[in-house]
Amino acid sequence: MADEQYEVPDNTAVRVALWRAMHVQADAEPHVFEDEIGLRLVAPDEEWRSRPDMDPRGTSGFRASIVARARFIEDMVAEQIDHGVDQYVILGAGLDTFAQRRPDTAFRLRVFEIDQPATQAWKRRRLIELGYGIPDRLRLVPVDFEAGGDWWRELADAGFDTDRPALVVCAGVTVYLTKETTAATLRRLAGLAPGSTLAMTFMLPAELVDDADRAELEATKPRARASGTPFISFYTPQEMLALARAAGFADARHVSGTRLAERYFADRTDGFRPSSGEDLLVATI
Repeated sequence: MADEQYEVPDNTAVRVALWRAMHVQADAEPHVFEDEIGLRLVAPDEEWRSRPDMDPRGTSGFRASIVARARFIEDMVAEQIDHGVDQYVILGAGLDTFAQRRPDTAFRLRVFEIDQPATQAWKRRRLIELGYGIPDRLRLVPVDFEAGGDWWRELADAGFDTDRPALVVCAGVTVYLTKETTAATLRRLAGLAPGSTLAMTFMLPAELVDDADRAELEATKPRARASGTPFISFYTPQEMLALARAAGFADARHVSGTRLAERYFADRTDGFRPSSGEDLLVATI
């Protein structure tokens, strides 16, 4: 989808959107997570399922990991709403479609999606073209990180209330950031209002990845570098917990990918199961 005025999102955002759709179209029911709106946003050519990175069997573990974390996060959203939280912030939102897929839930929240200006402009245009529009409850917050943009200030300018609790999610992002940047982000988030919760994914170093998955993880590194989104940072669970506590989160816990597999895939008989390699930090104020 070449466009003279709007740049398309980066390859990682597009790939995640297509994997989420592929899960619905190629994997057996019950589906862990259902999202084909991202596919509508991207509008790839008819041969998209023939892309090497869409191979149904070869990418099965990665696809399962993507839908597992998405399901976990949206389960957290429902839980936080029950606790009275009404602000939901998505850092590095990419092609997230929560506000479009779950209007019955989203109307109880103010959703803030933070990403690069070009991505936000493209997404805004596509949502309008497809008839979803930009409801008042959805705030697309463009931040030029490369130019040193202050995402916290932009978030406040978009209507975020720093005195009210929020759920903040950062999924599939830390591997592309320096550890210094992630530590600074955690310090900023530790200043959220009491009652707030953070969910942040992180990639494990190769030695902590299951033997069956290690070779494929190593094979993705040069492909990520070639696409312009190189893997930069990996964390042990102990290291990520230490970063969170040093930032000011007194209550921080590790949620392993294995735990998500047990929670969402235990009863499957088709072998569809997440690959190891990505875990989560969940921290509360």
